[in-house]
Amino acid sequence: MLRLRSQGAFPMFRDLSIPAISMGLLAAFVGYSASFAIVLAGLTAMGATSAQATTGLFFATLGMGICSIWLPAVTRIPAAVAWSTPGAAFLATTAILPGGFAEAVGALIFCAGLIVLTGLIPALGRIVAAIPKPIANGLLAGVLLKLCLAPAIALGSIPLLVLPVLVAWLVGLTWNRLAAMPFAVIAFLVVLYFSVDSSNSAVQMGTTWLPTFELAAPIFTIQSFFSIALPLYLVTMAGQNIPGFAVLELNGYSVDRQPLIRKTGLVSLAFAPFGSIPVNMSAITAAMMAGEDAGRDPATRYWAAITSGVVYILLAFAAALITSLASLAPLALITAVAGLALIPALVGSISAAFRQPTQLEAPALTFLIAASGMTLFGISGAFWSVIVGVIIWMAKAIANPSFDR
Repeated sequence: MLRLRSQGAFPMFRDLSIPAISMGLLAAFVGYSASFAIVLAGLTAMGATSAQATTGLFFATLGMGICSIWLPAVTRIPAAVAWSTPGAAFLATTAILPGGFAEAVGALIFCAGLIVLTGLIPALGRIVAAIPKPIANGLLAGVLLKLCLAPAIALGSIPLLVLPVLVAWLVGLTWNRLAAMPFAVIAFLVVLYFSVDSSNSAVQMGTTWLPTFELAAPIFTIQSFFSIALPLYLVTMAGQNIPGFAVLELNGYSVDRQPLIRKTGLVSLAFAPFGSIPVNMSAITAAMMAGEDAGRDPATRYWAAITSGVVYILLAFAAALITSLASLAPLALITAVAGLALIPALVGSISAAFRQPTQLEAPALTFLIAASGMTLFGISGAFWSVIVGVIIWMAKAIANPSFDR
């Protein structure tokens, strides 16, 4: 592991470098542009009004920014933080709760509380890590599938609007994988400009530069805990935190996981009452900021993460404008953009789910139940998919001890 030097708060500015700043700016742009549509889709699907979605997006972005400054400044490693993209995708494909967005806010608070407990009680983290990886990836793939179908569905219903976005995405993909979604978002804005009545858009945009907060008093129910909070917690831990830590460790950084989970959990808990989805460790932007492009000296690359945090805080104040722009677009176009952003995660999770040839049935059933959208006893399929998957996995492992667990 890398041995990072210890220094006071003021001398840390000596580590500031142009490569770190540049990579931090790029990472923030890629991270935000690739997933803001997913967050909006998730909040809207849970019953949020436009103002409530703006509030949730503002605090989720602010949470990313605070943690992206706080964690690297304390640890002196490029501890990249993002909102829970797979969690937002899960919300976007889950049936609205009986209590509407207020009950969803209660579930967000439940989820954030679980993350804090995981940071305080290492045994909880070990329980999550003990879930077989193919089961966890089957859950993640099932959660992502429905939203990843959105580009194809939108292509059939609004081809003239979706085709330019798909072409731009492909051009970006062939140039650089990280450019695919920024190109798609730029194309989305161009399509929006030419397809929306400019007089109406001017009226809406002219009054939405500053966020206007609208809160929903949280409702706490057993159904929301098992249907939303617990699956959201699992996909956040398995789909974001664990890979995020792995990226840092693969790049040679020594990571004390518990304090980082605890800090992101506390920020998530503070902002969850405002409709914010959880924030967590990031894998994609961590890979960008932990590499040599962020500076020759690994001990100074944490400034890339701090830079991204400053950008996120600035972007938080554009939440009203972003939500207003998104409201002008057809919902199918918004979900198509969100689905494109999730394709790499879907491919990766499916590949990992079916990597073990002796244990295919368990991840397959986990994937299918999570993707089906079914409910049983009022509890969503995401919860039942893990239960069924683990039972099948353990049954096969007991019947065939030679199987590699």
